Amino acid sequence: MSAAELGFVVLVFVASAALVLLVGQLTGGNATKERARRLAAGDTQPRKQRPWIEMLARGTRPLARFSESETGAQLSALRRRLMHAGLRHPQAPTAYYGTKTLLALVLPLLAFSAQLLLSTPLEGSALLLVLLSTAALGYYFPNVVLARLVFLRQREIFESFPDALDLITVCVEAGLGIEAALARVSEEMQYRSQVLSTELQLVGLELRAGAPREHALHNLAMRTGVDEVDSFVSMLVQAERFGTSIAQALRVHADMLRTRRRQRAEEAAAKIAIKLLLPLIFCIFPALLLVLLGPAMINIYRVLMPTLSAG
Repeated sequence: MSAAELGFVVLVFVASAALVLLVGQLTGGNATKERARRLAAGDTQPRKQRPWIEMLARGTRPLARFSESETGAQLSALRRRLMHAGLRHPQAPTAYYGTKTLLALVLPLLAFSAQLLLSTPLEGSALLLVLLSTAALGYYFPNVVLARLVFLRQREIFESFPDALDLITVCVEAGLGIEAALARVSEEMQYRSQVLSTELQLVGLELRAGAPREHALHNLAMRTGVDEVDSFVSMLVQAERFGTSIAQALRVHADMLRTRRRQRAEEAAAKIAIKLLLPLIFCIFPALLLVLLGPAMINIYRVLMPTLSAG
């Protein structure tokens, strides 16, 4: 069997497996059909939808075994990393490992099938290099996506947290307790930052469930992974232990966070000039030199070439 025939067989097998999985998902978990059936039966109560993480984990669970870490410390670190990205589902690590293995297998197959369409297919070490590169790209691409999700979520929390502290300070100075202030701020912050509002709501739920305030606040710092939130939790715990004014401590901490946010913005603005050097040198300056010196070089060529030819 030639390489082209082998690649065609592999491509047909992958397409058939994907079609079978798609048909199984459509027939087993079609939400529209389920909703129509319940409405026809007279059941109008809304039912909780199955998260996409659970579906992905269920589909890639056999593949996740090839990438799962064997040590509990690494698994705990991954769960905390997923929690920082806002993925708190218990099946999130399984979906993460399954996606890594699936991409590491599918991307080389796609690259192998695509290179068969070329006029001169790759062979030998070149083909092996392409397959290994695509496999490495598929395996480490979820790491990049997870890091980006964590960065965006933590930046949103950092930018909106000083405003939440101002609202908490106003609520505390008005006579509300910390629990009531957090509940009130969580309702108001949903228009500014849905992420921070959700985290504050989780703190309120833990306090209502009977968890100690210190434990609930430490869970908030662990879920967000933001240093400013961690310092806020430490400040609240120390103010409660030593009996100092919580409103004054909140006001000072909010001013400090706002100053830190302004300093980060100034630092990012100062880096713009350095970041613009590469585009200026490699993209703008060559075009500018070509426009300015091009006509002069053409005139010099027209004048000197006849003289040199005559000589």
